Amino acid sequence: MSMPAPQTVTTIEELLALPEDGLRHELLDGEHVMTPAPSVDHQRVLVSLFRHLTDAAADRPDLEVFAGPADIRLAPRTLVQPDLFIVVSDPKHRFRDWADAPIPLLAIEILSPSTAARDRGQKRRLYLGAGVEEYWIVDLDAHLVERWRRGDLRPEIVEDRLDWRIGEASGSLQLESVFRVIG
Repeated sequence: MSMPAPQTVTTIEELLALPEDGLRHELLDGEHVMTPAPSVDHQRVLVSLFRHLTDAAADRPDLEVFAGPADIRLAPRTLVQPDLFIVVSDPKHRFRDWADAPIPLLAIEILSPSTAARDRGQKRRLYLGAGVEEYWIVDLDAHLVERWRRGDLRPEIVEDRLDWRIGEASGSLQLESVFRVIG
């Protein structure tokens, strides 16, 4: 469930200055939003996807796969915490702070009842508008992925096999194996 912010926060600096409270804080085009910790099924699918993506990128030292929370700046008034994401990173000069992280090539959000509308609407527009090549919305209830690419007017709905190419990395993902962890 999304919760109203207890104080007015409109800048990334104000957001980062908040005390740790166990919630996920994001700034979406100047709007402060908070969400509670994700569900167990959410985390099971996250781990399954993370394994697949790290295996697929294993021979690419310039690609890094991360799981949130991570404070990713998409714009001066937009800081997001994608569930999973891939960035291009110079293997000899890795960034050391989230403020220096590049815009992701791929961002993935796993739907929760409290975040579905925002993930499908506002966050999708912000990710793709910032230059993210692909945005995947993982629907735990329907056992599918909504895949958005920059310029798409509607998502590709993937229910069986997701063939993907991000930069020069590619893979094929059997969604049955991803969702098997939640039954």
